[in-house]
Amino acid sequence: MLAAEEFIAELRALAPRYWHDHPFHLRLHAGELSREELQRWAANRWYYQRSLPQKDAAILANCPLPQVRRHWMERIVYHDGNRDGEGGAENWLRMAEAVGLDRAEVLDERHVLPGVRFAVDAYVNFARTKPWVESVASGLTEMFSPGLMRRRLADMREKYPWIGESGFAYFVSRLTVIAGEGKSTLDIVVEHARTREQQEACLAALAFKCDVLQAILDTVDYHS
Repeated sequence: MLAAEEFIAELRALAPRYWHDHPFHLRLHAGELSREELQRWAANRWYYQRSLPQKDAAILANCPLPQVRRHWMERIVYHDGNRDGEGGAENWLRMAEAVGLDRAEVLDERHVLPGVRFAVDAYVNFARTKPWVESVASGLTEMFSPGLMRRRLADMREKYPWIGESGFAYFVSRLTVIAGEGKSTLDIVVEHARTREQQEACLAALAFKCDVLQAILDTVDYHS
């Protein structure tokens, strides 16, 4: 079994597999996307965003530890809100509207591409069928995202000034919580991956999640 510091180092070493340097993201940050491309991105990313609470609910269902379940419930509330009109999913719908999509066409998922649907469904199914600590580890992409989120917000405000400020609510709200989420998720994984085999499974889970994110952008980029 790896010592905690070595395990964390191996998890962080997967950072280059994250989607921050995907060609589509590079074009997004450079201001090179058309309005249509931004709309396709927003509509397809919606399918990922709206599936996250289902993924988190699957982790809850599989986890036997009340202290972890209490902590993890906060994620579902974050995405779904405490009532209609609140939460991360609602903020993403506002982004979609800000780039020119009608809310109804996002909600009925008419623009979701087969490759995106396949990748996201595979992620939800992973959480439903794998041991809970592996599913938690798959979410450690949070460790890699704070810098990207700050850059995304700054670049989109500058390069796409026609997007109203309400469209950036998702990114603004994520900046306030994402660093803490990444730390708490890492603590859970380090504590509960208690054998070398479990540690290896957690590393594979995080690599799988990076592949899911890459597949989402590969699909959107291909159709752009």
